[in-house]
Amino acid sequence: MSLEFKYYKINDIGEVVSGGTPSTSKNEYWYGDIGWITPKDLSSYDDIYISRGERNISSEGLNNSSAKLVPKNTVLMTSRAPIGYIAIANNELSTNQGFKSLICNEKICHYKYFYYWLKLNIKYIINNSNGSTFKEISGGTFKNLELSLPSLNEQKAISSVLWTIDEKISVLKRINKNLDELCHSLFKYYFIDFIPFCDDDFIDSDIGEIPKEWSITTVGNILDCKLGGTPSRSNESYWGGSIAWINSGKVNDFRIIEPSEYITEKGLKKSATKLLPAKTTVIAITGATLGQISLLEIDSCANQSVIGIIPNINYPYEFVYPLISSILIDLLKHQTGGAQQHINKNNVESFKIICPPAEIISEYKTIVSPIYSKISDNCFEIEKLQKLRDTLLPKLMSGEIDVSKINCDLKIIIRKIYIKSSKLFLWRYLSENQNYIKNTKSNETLLKSRTIYQINKFLAKFNARYRYYRQ
Repeated sequence: MSLEFKYYKINDIGEVVSGGTPSTSKNEYWYGDIGWITPKDLSSYDDIYISRGERNISSEGLNNSSAKLVPKNTVLMTSRAPIGYIAIANNELSTNQGFKSLICNEKICHYKYFYYWLKLNIKYIINNSNGSTFKEISGGTFKNLELSLPSLNEQKAISSVLWTIDEKISVLKRINKNLDELCHSLFKYYFIDFIPFCDDDFIDSDIGEIPKEWSITTVGNILDCKLGGTPSRSNESYWGGSIAWINSGKVNDFRIIEPSEYITEKGLKKSATKLLPAKTTVIAITGATLGQISLLEIDSCANQSVIGIIPNINYPYEFVYPLISSILIDLLKHQTGGAQQHINKNNVESFKIICPPAEIISEYKTIVSPIYSKISDNCFEIEKLQKLRDTLLPKLMSGEIDVSKINCDLKIIIRKIYIKSSKLFLWRYLSENQNYIKNTKSNETLLKSRTIYQINKFLAKFNARYRYYRQ
């Protein structure tokens, strides 16, 4: 079945709305209950819906500025600095002047379909923008952009398929966020709050009181820290090979599962970059990404703005990653520089940290290792789903794939994801570790701890979701 399209201008399918910024000199215009979104709020935002930004404005601020209140399901698109961040309003909210948003006429254009149309046509929009240093698309130009739409029912069917995949991605991301928080809570429980060891003798140290059998060392004394590098851009033989290479921007990713670029064996040998193994903790040490931290899920090189901290048999990544996360704030106090603040490799290597006995680290690893493995599996599943969505997007929108032949039940799919990726995993994890936990000296405190409370709260949340999607 081929789609029949009708041509429109964006102005024909809804109301284009710009935003504004209340005066920052008037306190009464700010800190109200109206969400106010800026391009910065979407810069590292990977959800579809957004409810609020970093700051809110008041009714007085809204009424005394060019900011406008837009309804739920308005499609938001940044129109400068940069063009092309896209989200959907989850409730009434406002934006600053860096947006061109569309309140869709639902008799002509479904808001989800327009969201995906924007995703597919960002290059077209950018090509119609103006500006040399910073590109911007004006309201007049945006309103007059042409698009073709199938019937409303076909729009809903197409967007439903893509939406289902995005829902699966969102579910997995939320699961990973909760699991990651659980891992950090367990690390804090063991190595910051020392709850399992509260009855032990403590001694003073350079970083405060620690259990008597523990010691203080430095990052560089127990872990290998590698500074990255960049092969010469002027030598084409250094680039386009099969060796993964990341820049500091990739450190913004929750986990790094694909590189920024690829370099050749020659590029690796003829530059300062180093090949870092999977499960290396990476830190961005300069510029806008200073202080960002991530975990490599692939073997990869890095540029000179990234330090890799490589785990080893005595100090596994399950210990190293949350350890480095826990010291970041204090580590960043060593930053220097004027316009370009930075820390260096020596700052990292010389930073003092706790050094627990090997058996304690082993006990902790046994508990958290399956959680970290599940996070990794979910990341690669998310990557597969994103590639599937991006492959389907142009084919569905053009009619190349007949949407009527795709069997897509959102509730069934989401139900399966919740069962497979959360509920059963966590119950199995707790069941498998129950006897182990009972045999540790920390059991009595652990069962009363906030960690177990968080696990139970997490399970309750997913049980509620599961019951909904089972209906």
